Amino acid sequence: MLNKNVSRREFIKRNSLTGLGAVLTPSLLANSIEKQAISAPMSASTGPAIYSSSGRPALLGGAPLRTKEWPAWPIWKPETDEKQLLEVIRSGVWSRAKLANEFEQKWAQTLGVKRSLLVVNGTNALIIALNQLNIRAGDEVIVPPYTFIATVSAVLATGAMPIFVDVDPETFQIDPARIEAKITPRTKAIMPVHILGLPADMTRIMAIAKKHNLVVVEDACQAHLAELNHQKVGTIGHAGCFSFQNSKNLPIGEGGAIVSNDDAFMDRCFSYQNFGNPYGAGVGSVSIGSSMQGTKLRTTEYQAAIGLAQLERLDAQTTTRNENAGYLKSKIKDIPGIVPYKLYDEVTRGAFHLFPFRYQKEGFKGLPRAGFLKALQAEGVPCSSGYATLNNQPYLNDAFQSKNFRKIYPKEMLDFKQYVAQNQCPQNDRLCNEEAVWFTQNLLLGPQSDMDEIVAAIEKVHTYAEQLAKLNNK
Repeated sequence: MLNKNVSRREFIKRNSLTGLGAVLTPSLLANSIEKQAISAPMSASTGPAIYSSSGRPALLGGAPLRTKEWPAWPIWKPETDEKQLLEVIRSGVWSRAKLANEFEQKWAQTLGVKRSLLVVNGTNALIIALNQLNIRAGDEVIVPPYTFIATVSAVLATGAMPIFVDVDPETFQIDPARIEAKITPRTKAIMPVHILGLPADMTRIMAIAKKHNLVVVEDACQAHLAELNHQKVGTIGHAGCFSFQNSKNLPIGEGGAIVSNDDAFMDRCFSYQNFGNPYGAGVGSVSIGSSMQGTKLRTTEYQAAIGLAQLERLDAQTTTRNENAGYLKSKIKDIPGIVPYKLYDEVTRGAFHLFPFRYQKEGFKGLPRAGFLKALQAEGVPCSSGYATLNNQPYLNDAFQSKNFRKIYPKEMLDFKQYVAQNQCPQNDRLCNEEAVWFTQNLLLGPQSDMDEIVAAIEKVHTYAEQLAKLNNK
C-alpha cells in the first residue's frame, strides 16, 4: 500500500532498490544506493527528493522528467477580478478617469512614494521621465548593455546618445566601478536597470550621480516591489519607471508608470502625456490651452481595473517568488558549471521577474549552452538564453544616420564602428553569448516540489553531459 506521505515515484524507486537487493551483493547494493542518493536532489523536509535524476535524459531516449503544466501566467480570477472590469466596460467611461487615479494612488502607496502616473507602457514611461528631466538631443545617458531594448530606445527617442557601461556578471547589473570612466561633459543622466527583478547597486550609483551632478532614472520595469535596505527600487533615484506588460509581475497587458517624490516633475509628466495640457486637465478638454509641448500617452479605465485586480496579490506572489528562488539557488549552487545570481548586500527583497544563473560548459564536459538548454527543455523545464548584445546592433546605426542625429552630433560621434569600439562590454558579451540562463517568474509560483524537479532536471543533464555533448556535436 502507498503511504499517503510517499509519492508514486518514491514508492517505485524504493521498491526498485528492494528488487536490486535480491540480485546484488551487499557491497554492490550499497554502491547503487549511494549513487542514487548522490544524484537525487535533497528536500528540505524529507531528505532525498522524490524526483530522481538517475534516469536517462529525454534527448537520449529517456522519459521527460516533467510533463505537467507550469503555473499559468497571467493569473485571472473571474470571481474576484471581473466585477470592477465589467462595471467599467458597461459604464462607457473608458478613457482615464477615477480608476486610473485610484491605481496611481495605490501604486504610490505600495511603493512608499509620493506620486505615481499611469501611462500606456513602460517604454513611454521612460521616454516621458527622460524628457521631463530635460534630457535632450546632444546629451549622453549612461545605460547597461544587459537589458531589454526599450531602455536604449527611450534614450534615442529623446535624441540623446546611449553610452554603455559593462555589467558585474555576478549580479547581472551595471557595474558602478566602471561608470565614472564613461562620464563626459555631455553626460546628463544615469539609467540603472534593475534587470531580471534584481536590484542594482543604487547606493554607489547615487553617490556617483551626486558627485557629477547627474540625474538618475531607475528602469524598474522588471522590479516590482524589489528593495534595497527596505526601500522599494524606483523610489531611490530622481524618477522610477515600471512596466505592466503581459509578462511582468504586475500584468495589465500593456501599461507603465512613472513614480517620484518631486511634485513639479510629476506635474510636467502628467501634462506631457496629456497633449501638454496643464496638470489636472480632464480627458476631452479642448479649450483649456496647452502649456507645453506634449503628446498623448494616456491610459484607460479598463487597464486600471485590471491593474487594481493584479495589485491585490502582487505582494504575496513576490514573497513566494523570493522563497522559491532562495530554495532553488541553494540546491543548484554546488552543481559544477552552475553559478546562480548574486544579490548585493543591501538587497532586502528581490522581484525575480526572472531567475538567472551563469552556465559554464566546462562543468558539463564541454556541452555548449545551446545543448544544455535543449536538454533541459526536453525534460519539461522551460528556459532561455536571454538577451542578445545591445551595444552593437544595427538599430543604433539607424538612429545615428537619421537627419536629426546628423544635425546634432559631430561626424566622429556617429561613426558606428568607432562607437562600437568605444562601447565594448566584454562581460556582457560573455553573459549574452555563452553563459546566461533564465527561468521565467511563473515557474517560481508553484510549490517547492516544482523547484525540486528543476534541480533534478539540471542534475540529470549534468550526469549525462558527456553523452549529450557528443549528441550535440553530431
